[in-house]
Amino acid sequence: IDSRPRRGIRHLATQVVLVVAAAIAYFGVRGLTEGSQTTAVGNGNRVLDLERSLGIDLEQTFQGAILDHDTIVTAVNWIYIWGHWPVIGLTLAWLYRSRRASFLLLRNAMFISGAIGLVIFISFPVAPPRLMPSGFVDTVTELSTSYHVLQPPALVNKFAAVPSLHVGWNLLVGVLIFTRSCSKVAKLFALAGPALMAFAVVLTANHYILDAIAGSVVALAGLSAAGVLARRNHRRASIGGTPNIDRCRVVTDLRCNHPEPESVASDRAA
Repeated sequence: IDSRPRRGIRHLATQVVLVVAAAIAYFGVRGLTEGSQTTAVGNGNRVLDLERSLGIDLEQTFQGAILDHDTIVTAVNWIYIWGHWPVIGLTLAWLYRSRRASFLLLRNAMFISGAIGLVIFISFPVAPPRLMPSGFVDTVTELSTSYHVLQPPALVNKFAAVPSLHVGWNLLVGVLIFTRSCSKVAKLFALAGPALMAFAVVLTANHYILDAIAGSVVALAGLSAAGVLARRNHRRASIGGTPNIDRCRVVTDLRCNHPEPESVASDRAA
């Protein structure tokens, strides 16, 4: 995975193709590797048993508290549907335009955490609460159609509850927005977004509380690995004689106003 910032229409087209191809592969592999329903339900019960032992089996309590409130149900559905892929897409576009190194950091973090997630989906299929025989309501499927457009059912592995990359990837977006933007409104959104998504995945019965925790851990592991990759490539570029302006850039600098200048060598093929 290349983490060196580059520029030009060709590079932009390459990034679009890479991201779209990765998304198709991610959903395609999920759809082709579903575990059996019996196994998935059994693993779902194991997750619930673990939550009970930890005292956090609160999914039904939380959902039951909102089911009679249509406005709240609609709000959490919208957060779950429109607060994920559209937000990720807009963040990637913003970072690509203004903070190329940070774009590559987020892109690589998603690639790495997505790969980790696929391994877990294949080896440990888990039925989400909405598919468990426990009285949960699938609010997204029953009360909306937009999700079928953004994430076609044919490409969705319905037994991929653990980890929740819905939460994990929103957390990555929040980290990058918070650390790269100087806007107080953007920082507030960065803090609220992942928290709201964590509530939404539970209230819509798409994930367990432990899923949200696992998704966050996997996403942060991906971010850490992407940071290591970025620093390694930065050192390699410095040793290779990249101009001083590139050697001065610290790809993982967290200052919101830290410049991320393009390297003179950044027009080489990705």
